[in-house]
Amino acid sequence: MKFASIRLVTNEFERLVAFYEMLSGLESARLADGFAEVRFEGAVLAISSEQLIQRFNTGAATAAANRSAILEFQVDDVDAVCERMRAADAEIVMAATVMPWGNRSLLLRDPDGSLVNVFSKP
Repeated sequence: MKFASIRLVTNEFERLVAFYEMLSGLESARLADGFAEVRFEGAVLAISSEQLIQRFNTGAATAAANRSAILEFQVDDVDAVCERMRAADAEIVMAATVMPWGNRSLLLRDPDGSLVNVFSKP
C-alpha cells in the first residue's frame, strides 16, 4: 500500500490553495474545477471544494471541520517561513519556538482553521 495524499475539503477553495502555495513556495496543480494538488517531496496535499464532495459523495466530508489532525511540514529555516507567513497575515498560533525534543517549531492555522506545524530538526 502507498500513502497517496491528504485532502482538505473547503468552502474557500482559492483562499486555501493560496495559503498552501504561499506556505510552500510551490504552485498547485489544478486538476479540475474546485480540485488542486500541492505536490511536496514525498507527499501530496489535495484541496477540494465542498461542492465536489456534495456532487459525488453527499455528506461524506464537511468543510473546515478539522480539530484533530495537524499538518506538519519540515523545512530548513522556520524563521524565514514565519516571516513570509506573518507578511501574508497568516494566523500564528505559536511563534517559532524550540521544543523540548529539539525541533524548532512554528504553529499556524490555515484559513479553514486546520493546525499547521512548520518545523526544523536540530
